[in-house]
Amino acid sequence: MNHTLLYIHGFASSGATGTATNMRSALYPDGVQVIAPDVPVMPAEALPFLRQQVETLQPDLIVATSMGAMYAEQLRGYRRILVNPSFFMAKLLTFMGMGRKTFRNPRQDGAKDFKVDKEMIAQFREVEKQSFQGITPEDKALVYGLFGEHDKRVNCQPQFLKHYGRDHFQLFDGEHFLNDAVLKHTVLPLVRQLLKAE
Repeated sequence: MNHTLLYIHGFASSGATGTATNMRSALYPDGVQVIAPDVPVMPAEALPFLRQQVETLQPDLIVATSMGAMYAEQLRGYRRILVNPSFFMAKLLTFMGMGRKTFRNPRQDGAKDFKVDKEMIAQFREVEKQSFQGITPEDKALVYGLFGEHDKRVNCQPQFLKHYGRDHFQLFDGEHFLNDAVLKHTVLPLVRQLLKAE
């Protein structure tokens, strides 16, 4: 394999999400290895875990969706595509209600559900304080934002534009969750373009 791509999934998901599986199939002929780990549920564990992943893998590209894109924004120094980033998880979870949530995709440890509680929300609040810190012009050039025009769940376009500008900002005809058409016509062409430019 010539390139390594790290995919960081969204909230209540896992590395077994259809997005990662479909990217793996589509990019395999191009010599791209797609790594999609299960991100720890608690934010205080998740960010150190992801920092360790990028240090070990040294990915050529990071693609991240929703909550995963909030984490990825903080992984300075790597080329990354943030799809519908959810920069305000603490606020979102406060309004979505606490309690047990079911994972949308199978987890490697076999866990079926998890708990959203005050501790998790407090940890998200802490992690979010680090968003947009220490962005250099070099780092700005590495970050791409893709936003669904019909995303009713999250809208963090203003925050992205404020910190990263319009150069790498792109709207697509889609909602919060990626479907095959968006993956095929929006995400994968950008992935191929960026890996070719290496």
